Order: sequence, then structure tokens, then C-alpha cells
Amino acid sequence: MQATEKFNTVELLRQDIDQLTGTTVIEFGTDWCEHCQAAEPLLAAALSTCPQVRLLKVEDGKGRKLGRSYRVTLWPTLIFLNDGVEVTRLVRPTDVDDIARALALLVPLS
Repeated sequence: MQATEKFNTVELLRQDIDQLTGTTVIEFGTDWCEHCQAAEPLLAAALSTCPQVRLLKVEDGKGRKLGRSYRVTLWPTLIFLNDGVEVTRLVRPTDVDDIARALALLVPLS
């Protein structure tokens, strides 16, 4: 996924997320959030070594049920999922190594 892609504004359902197979990172945030913009290159760099990981950029905000179901309060919040189950999360990551360590929980090194 390219760092220039925008957050998806279509409301996703929690039941659909819970049924995902494989490894997924959900990035909750907005296109105008400075913290989200600062995290973009870090996330892109960490994900560049894990092409098998799906990234879902989900626009969050007032009235957005998916973010509330994950108790998101700050942006960006990264939720790391394996087969739809949360493994870990990062809130406002500022270091690519932190993201890489979280990804390693999803994609163990061989």
C-alpha cells in the first residue's frame, strides 16, 4: 500500500473485520491529522518488508462505529490483527522499529 492512499470513508462493519483471514493492520485516522501524516512514512517503511499484510486505512471520527468498537481515542491508532483477532496495537507511533516489532507478532521471521 502506498503512503499517498487516502483513508477509506466508507463505513466498514466490525463483523466483516472479525471474519478477515490472514494478517491485517487497520490504521484509524484522517487525512488531515498531522500525527497520521507523520506516521505514514514509518508505516510504509515497516510494511514494505511484509507484502502479505493487508493495510486498511479507515477514516475515524464522531459517529464512526468501527473506531468506537475498538475504543480508538487518538489518531493514528494501528490495530494488528491475525484472522480478525487483535494481537496488539500502537497509538501514535513515532518509530519504525516499534511498528516492525508489532508486525513481527503477526509475521514471525523465518
